[in-house]
Amino acid sequence: MQANQWQNVQNRTFTKWFNTKLSLHDLPTVLNLGKDLSDGILLIQLLEIIGDEQLGKYNRKPRLRLHKLENVNKALEYIKSKGMPLTNIGPADIVDGNLKLILGLIWTLILRFTIADINEEGLTAKEGLLLWCQRKTAKYRPEVEIHDFSRSWTNGLAFCALIHKHRPDLLNYHELDKKDNRKNMQLAFDIAQEHIGIPRLIDVEDVCDVDRPDERSIMTYIAEYFHAFSTLDKVETAARRVERFTEVLMSTRSMQEDYETRMKRLLESISRVREYWKASTFENTYSDVKAHSRDFVGFKAAEKREWVKEKIDLESLLATIQTSLKTYQLQMYEPPAGLKIVDLEREWKDFLTEEADRSKLINTRMREIKENMRISFAERANSFSKMLSTISNEISNLQGEWRDQLDHVEFLQEHLGPLEIELASVKVHSDNCREAGIEENDYTLFSYDDLEHEFGVTAEIIAHKIKYLQNEILEREKRTLSKQELDGIATVFRHFEKKKSNLLNEMEFYAALASLGLVYDSEEGTALFERASNGEEGVTCERFTEVVMEELEDRDSARQVLYAFCDVADGKSYVTVDDLMKSQVRPNFVKFLETNMKKDNKGMDYLTWIRELIAEDKEFP
Repeated sequence: MQANQWQNVQNRTFTKWFNTKLSLHDLPTVLNLGKDLSDGILLIQLLEIIGDEQLGKYNRKPRLRLHKLENVNKALEYIKSKGMPLTNIGPADIVDGNLKLILGLIWTLILRFTIADINEEGLTAKEGLLLWCQRKTAKYRPEVEIHDFSRSWTNGLAFCALIHKHRPDLLNYHELDKKDNRKNMQLAFDIAQEHIGIPRLIDVEDVCDVDRPDERSIMTYIAEYFHAFSTLDKVETAARRVERFTEVLMSTRSMQEDYETRMKRLLESISRVREYWKASTFENTYSDVKAHSRDFVGFKAAEKREWVKEKIDLESLLATIQTSLKTYQLQMYEPPAGLKIVDLEREWKDFLTEEADRSKLINTRMREIKENMRISFAERANSFSKMLSTISNEISNLQGEWRDQLDHVEFLQEHLGPLEIELASVKVHSDNCREAGIEENDYTLFSYDDLEHEFGVTAEIIAHKIKYLQNEILEREKRTLSKQELDGIATVFRHFEKKKSNLLNEMEFYAALASLGLVYDSEEGTALFERASNGEEGVTCERFTEVVMEELEDRDSARQVLYAFCDVADGKSYVTVDDLMKSQVRPNFVKFLETNMKKDNKGMDYLTWIRELIAEDKEFP
């Protein structure tokens, strides 16, 4: 490309870039960079927009050359104050319309305020942006091979690949005519502008119809893709996190309602049986006592077993609810008065006492049974019951990380083998008592059938608990980075670690993160580097990997949920139904959020809602 050709291309591209910034504040557009910047006004206004600060007073109606020089000088001094190098350009060059030097100045601004968002050092920013493009289009090789910001883009497929990678709903890459360069490029430019909001900074002919497209123009345009898709990825991740959080909340609400209904039903059943026992009377006949005994045994064999299972299930259900809430650091669920586990334990203790009384009342009619057989069976049955109770309590009181809980439950499962041997011993004594005609025992509440049932229930609960924990761990592992991704992070570290000291300095650190799609403002970036370097001169490969994992892993926490809502709400302190729908949160989740959040004429107050849900001992993000 000849000098006048690249100058014309840059002039068109940089003019469009300049105007996209001015249009955000309804300012006049630039028609000719060589002429329209000569009084310094538009240049100052551009710097105030992209620098997000006022430059102070300047001459808004410059008529004399001196006034124009003062305005331009004010703009150049501001640029120098931001650490941007200015070589061989002075106020007079801009006032006199030296287009070559003006284009160089605009390129400096683009590097600093558009491409430096990827990294604050221009050369590294180019490498970071190139690496981002290569990573995003890796699956489209060999049709798309990106080696530079010039000839690699002439067939239009690289633009189409970037769009298809992030928004496959907008473009079917596989149906493209790979030989029609102009059509592919025009399609990409149209979709980018109309559906993604990327301004059309370059023209098709500036890329397709030249042997070597202008690198700076291509970089300026591709940087818009980077920023647009980084924002899109962030919002989509936020939406998924909001959905997961809402799904967990809906699930825990459903489990809470189930817990309360079943707990109330169990307590009512226990109370009904206790009242029946109090009102019942005995006749002085063996047949009557035998009938009461059969009823009592039947109760223990049927209804009480259901109670035992329900009691264990309710304790496990409550533990599951609390674990789910703890995942998001939410307030622990407090069951209503009268429906707490302590209420059940108290009622169960009284029930067991009255059950024992009932058993004794029946057993007093049948004293002919050999005492030693009763005692022998009772000792083993009671011991076995205590062992089962110990295991049940261990399961009910599980706490800690998922992996630790799984290890503990598997440890309990290993002890079921010795318990099964002990249960066989209990059965031998039970058979002996049955053969001797022993049908009652004042020394124990348990029969072999009871213990076998409780053992089966306990084994089933353990099996279900193991399966539940394994599923949760599997889901957690699915949200972690793969080995291939970890290797990719190490490759990025080696790519940017120039001094071979196994340390990334601050600029290399920012560039490496940017190549992975992690972009931060100045304050966030500085804080992240200080945390990652631990006060040292740089960041090691191991620490860099940990930081990237922390930033890329799809984890859930109260802080991330809050930031997710903030992203969906586009930074507002409230979120609307339209925000949620645009972020592709599913309608049933939107309805739940709309029902549960406080609303005003602006929208839903997610800040107050999350603050009310956070556990009191947890710090609000």
